[in-house]
Amino acid sequence: MSLLSHDRYCDEIVAQTELLRSTIEDADLTVPVPSCPGWNTGQLLRHLGGGHRWAEAIVRTRAASPSSDKHFRDLSAYTDEDPAVLGPWLAEGAAQLADTLRAAAPDAELWTPVPGETAKFYARRFAHETVIHRADATLAAGAEFTVDEEVGIDGLDEWMELGSLPQIFEYHPEQRELLGPGRTLHFHATDTAPEAAAEWLVDLTGDAIAWRRTHEKAAVAVRGSLTDLLLVVYRRRPARADGIEILGDGTLLDFWLERVGFG
Repeated sequence: MSLLSHDRYCDEIVAQTELLRSTIEDADLTVPVPSCPGWNTGQLLRHLGGGHRWAEAIVRTRAASPSSDKHFRDLSAYTDEDPAVLGPWLAEGAAQLADTLRAAAPDAELWTPVPGETAKFYARRFAHETVIHRADATLAAGAEFTVDEEVGIDGLDEWMELGSLPQIFEYHPEQRELLGPGRTLHFHATDTAPEAAAEWLVDLTGDAIAWRRTHEKAAVAVRGSLTDLLLVVYRRRPARADGIEILGDGTLLDFWLERVGFG
């Protein structure tokens, strides 16, 4: 279940893009992005803007199958981008996607890459896709990245949901190796309001990956700010970094992080 409304996701696609634009205004877009090996900042942003346009076309046409457009996966032509050109282009694509999603309404039926097949998937997915690629660009620039509490919590919820889909073993059969007795991981955001209940348990003890929001003892616990936890599970920040506390079986955490990931 998503924490935010369809309209809020649409708003965040635009808002996160604007925050990203402010990061790159006077930036050198040829700077490499460590969290996206092989890309520089300009290529990263072409990928994101291309993704916005790819999703917008699917929602606008109510596509019944995936588009053949690779939405800027081949980024070899975008090694020397100009912020004055790229910024407005990013904003245009984000606004188009948000407007199309609002017009479609959350329950509009169309193709999605995972079960669900409604427009709300793209609203939620691209709100968080934009957040994470904003993090990529911000960290590459050596600046501080932070995320709003509601957005960050929902981002972790979505990551947990997608990472525990039954189909995950079809896409990534190596993840079956994660399953085993006693294998549980607990993530606790230490800087959120108590009522936010920003704690997650990943349960690998059954026949499938499961998760739940709970305060529960686990084989390994990871404590840190909400922003740090989001970056750790997305593998944008090392788990063993300043401000992050690991209690218990750190080798299980390493193994889990090695096997999981998307986005």
